[in-house]
Amino acid sequence: MKLKLAIPKGSLQESTIEIFKKAGIKIKPSERSYFPTCNDEELELMLVRAQEIPKYVEDGVFDAGITGYDWILESGAKVAGICELIYAKSGFRPVRWVLAAPENSKIRSAKDLEGKRVATELVNYTKKYFASKKVKVEVEFSWGATEAKTPALVDAIVELTETGSSLRANKLKIIEEILSSTTRLIANKTALKNLWKKEKLENLSILLAGALAAEGLVGLKMNLREKDLPKISAQLPSLKNPTISHLTTKGWVAIEVVIEEAVVKKIIPTLKRLGAQGIIEYPLNKVIY
Repeated sequence: MKLKLAIPKGSLQESTIEIFKKAGIKIKPSERSYFPTCNDEELELMLVRAQEIPKYVEDGVFDAGITGYDWILESGAKVAGICELIYAKSGFRPVRWVLAAPENSKIRSAKDLEGKRVATELVNYTKKYFASKKVKVEVEFSWGATEAKTPALVDAIVELTETGSSLRANKLKIIEEILSSTTRLIANKTALKNLWKKEKLENLSILLAGALAAEGLVGLKMNLREKDLPKISAQLPSLKNPTISHLTTKGWVAIEVVIEEAVVKKIIPTLKRLGAQGIIEYPLNKVIY
């Protein structure tokens, strides 16, 4: 039996493949095919635009898929959420859909767009947003290069941003944030009634969540004299208390911790000065809580 899984093609593709790799699933895409191979024989993969994945999953074309919360809302697809995976094209944080207008415009809020025109890829959600504000606007679909459409073609845009740099480069100002979105593992509700597929998806979610949890973390181990343990332990922030093991050499112990990678370069010299020896830093693929 195989689980049919849709992988997002486009901006999320590279980061998704990297997360799967850290989870132990190596995906090999082909330039000429939408059907990548992987080292898990129980998965049948296809690359699909993230915007289309929710509906295909709802219709049962796929058992499950990786897509954004924004596209689930936009499509209105009735799917089961398996887990939230916080990563995007260029970082490990939610992305934002924002209402933006030219820097020199008088637009200060959504209400200032009454009777005006807005361009976006997120048409359905944007219409609902303005309706909730009781503001009548004309919302048109944008095929791309949305930032370049103001002010010549439209009065404002609703656009996806991670850092805001593209908006600033196009001399646009953020008026309001209308949606915060994260990547999700979703499933077809009928597929979840199959016990094998349900367990496969649960296993997949554990591995992917573990891979994301390991981002920015490293393992650190070292040997030290037992008498130096209190002062060295005080320098070691960790997920939990350090793992301490006694060595065969009397009076010596080994410590192992998981800490933030950014902290390591600051504390290793201190640990060395306090008497730690044989200090080893190693990367982590997964951290399972």
